[in-house]
Amino acid sequence: MNSIVFLNITYFMLRKLNHPKGLMVLFFTEMWERFSYYGMRALLVLYLTSKVMDGGFGLERSAALEIYAIFTGLVYLTPIFGGLISDKLLGQIKSIYIGGIIMAFGNLALAFSELGENMEAREWFLNFGLGLLILGNGFFKPNISTIVGKLYSDTDPRKDSAFTIFYMGVNIGALIAPITSGWLGENISWFYGFLLAAIGMITGVLWFFLNHQHLGSIGFPPSRKFGENKADPMLFKNDWMDIATWIIGSCAFLYAVLKGLIFIPEAILNIIFIVAAIAGVLALSFVILKNTTGTTEWSRVSVILILTFFNIFFWAGFEQAGGTFNLFALESTNRMIFDWEIPASWFQSINPLCIILFAPVASALWIGLGKIGKNPIIPVKFSYGFLLLGFGFVIMQMAGNKAGSGITVSPMWLVLVYLAHTLGELCLSPIGLSMISKLSPPRITTVMMGLFFGSTALANYMAGVLENILHKYLPNLHLFYFLTITSLATGIVLLLISPILKKMMKGVE
Repeated sequence: MNSIVFLNITYFMLRKLNHPKGLMVLFFTEMWERFSYYGMRALLVLYLTSKVMDGGFGLERSAALEIYAIFTGLVYLTPIFGGLISDKLLGQIKSIYIGGIIMAFGNLALAFSELGENMEAREWFLNFGLGLLILGNGFFKPNISTIVGKLYSDTDPRKDSAFTIFYMGVNIGALIAPITSGWLGENISWFYGFLLAAIGMITGVLWFFLNHQHLGSIGFPPSRKFGENKADPMLFKNDWMDIATWIIGSCAFLYAVLKGLIFIPEAILNIIFIVAAIAGVLALSFVILKNTTGTTEWSRVSVILILTFFNIFFWAGFEQAGGTFNLFALESTNRMIFDWEIPASWFQSINPLCIILFAPVASALWIGLGKIGKNPIIPVKFSYGFLLLGFGFVIMQMAGNKAGSGITVSPMWLVLVYLAHTLGELCLSPIGLSMISKLSPPRITTVMMGLFFGSTALANYMAGVLENILHKYLPNLHLFYFLTITSLATGIVLLLISPILKKMMKGVE
């Protein structure tokens, strides 16, 4: 019922603020994709650490967090390559179909990873499912965000508002997913939890199929030419053949990679990964160098690179939500209400609930401040995000101090942390997406969007392994205290350098 209310409010905002119909198409497509992703994410660490007799894999905390780190890191790395393929070959429309269908297969594979008693077969389905989610997200994630930006001109005052509304779609899906998939996974069967995530992704693809004509000619391959019928373009038989070919090819590629990993020594694998990483950085650098011309473009691209670097530190803290925060909810939070215990995965819904409640306020705030010439520039909004992130970790450190061996704390501690982090997220994440669409050279907008998500890839990996690194090298430094200091310090640095970045943005605010 609450979700229906939120959707009605969103529809009213789209009409009241005079946004194009295409935003609603993208809103619901992203909502179902995020339902799929966050339903899976809410379960993953809990699934990996659950006992084998309970359908899980019985992994230690550190091992589960490492898998979570690698997975979430790669999920946000592949959009760089997905952006390249989209810009040069496929266009955004076909890439969204490819990514959505592959991710649906990925969640189905995770569902089947619980079935049977053959652990080798179960591990195969687990790895294959995670791999499909990584590849599918690479096609999907940068392209849908790019289309949002293309609905508006760079000077359109509705653009920041549009990305904030779009972000509500992300979080309506993220709100519903842990409650539904999380409850099914923890209380009925992990199989049904992941299956529901797959159904969510299929629903998103079907919605996009029925409504993408509202996007007009936006998002089609670079080679597609439109005549008088530009307002109602469509995918042809060859386009659907391309989509099928890329889906089958991606699945075959992943199958070959997983088979090859079994026989390749770990030392050789490390070398391959290092070489691939260097090659990827060089290829990305070449694309940026080739497609960026003139002083203005280079100055604006420099701002993108600087803020993308800072973006790493924000998400390294924020993404504790799916790892250490999830385990804190499971192990150190009093989840009893009379005789009923709140599923630990449900705490993952606090952040999206806060987003849904406060995103309309933020959206209206940016527009209102813009009308009176008081809208903060992008770097200043980023700094506010970091300061709120640091404040959240102050609260989390206090909660950690109260929780001890066998002692649980009130769930309100986590609620306050998620609230602070959500307000910080609203100052940074949708603004970052809008920044890319404003500052990037038009020829490589999707690539730069992929780069922005690529920084989140490194951040997600850091989020998963940071606790183990601190335990190994700085055993007396608590994770939450470390993140408090780094978040607040980064926010202050951004405030100090924001006047310089404003000049480099060349009139874009």
